[in-house]
Amino acid sequence: MKIIVPMAGRGSRLRPHTLTTPKPLIPIAGKPIVQRLVEDIVKICGEQVEEIAFVIGDFGDAVEKQLIGIAEGLGAKGSVYYQDKPLGTAHAILCAAPALDGETVIAFADTLFRADFTLDPNSDGVIWVKQVEDPSAFGVVEIAEEGHIANFVEKPETFVSDLAIIGIYYMKNGPALRDEMQYLIDNNITDKGEYQLTDALEAMRKKGAKIKPGKVDHWMDCGNKDVTVETNARMLGFLNGEAELKGEDITLENSEIVEPCYIGPGAIIKNSKVGPGVSIGANTTVENCTLTNTIIQNESLVKDIDLDNSMIGNKAEVSGKFKTLSVGDFSKLEA
Repeated sequence: MKIIVPMAGRGSRLRPHTLTTPKPLIPIAGKPIVQRLVEDIVKICGEQVEEIAFVIGDFGDAVEKQLIGIAEGLGAKGSVYYQDKPLGTAHAILCAAPALDGETVIAFADTLFRADFTLDPNSDGVIWVKQVEDPSAFGVVEIAEEGHIANFVEKPETFVSDLAIIGIYYMKNGPALRDEMQYLIDNNITDKGEYQLTDALEAMRKKGAKIKPGKVDHWMDCGNKDVTVETNARMLGFLNGEAELKGEDITLENSEIVEPCYIGPGAIIKNSKVGPGVSIGANTTVENCTLTNTIIQNESLVKDIDLDNSMIGNKAEVSGKFKTLSVGDFSKLEA
């Protein structure tokens, strides 16, 4: 089994945080989004994962080493491929063409999930979908009476289906998918100016591939600040009580922690009420604060403030009469 993780986009809707950190490396409950994503897949897929291939932009050597370390920590080979231009989902996946060998899971690194991850040996693939109110922003599927996917449509302008593709795919025959995506590029077949994975999947379906929809219980987006903070709180709820949520050498003075929360190693919390839905990074200091539904990253100083629905980056300093903030790395804000 191989896992391919396209993650080349910088995440403009999550600025200022993504000006210094690629969006898939933003922490959720103390771990980068992409790490939580691949850990969940490896944990529940039930098969040995041989390789995890990351498709990135120009993120630098430190990020590449971090990604390879994530894969090796899961007992898999880590590999890095590059997408230089945003030419669509099929193009992104095809950048990791050597990894499309045998059974393959494709997971786009801007979403987290809780799902039935059963891999049906009698089908050619599984695509996980979730019912949504506005399907026009997503790729969607239509389901045939026998339960297989009968049609793929990318961002329909008129209603086709409300079953949105969440960005997690399993294909039994990786090389067959690779060939269909290569055909799109060789023949310049685009939709809205991009090479779309749904077009390759539709071509496979028309040639007889039986692809089933997978059931998704929880789909958690990380597209902008508000939904990322919400996803952090939901993930903390799923993990509540697990040891990974509490780091070592935490200092807690005259303070209350309202679970669920993540408190990183070396964090200092004084005269504060923290939680629920709060993640505090390593070596961050919180003093004289009330915090709910907030993410604070590493080595920051937050004092004399009451915050909700907020994100604060690494090595930031924040204080004053604010209620909701989105403050990037190395920033200082006081009032």
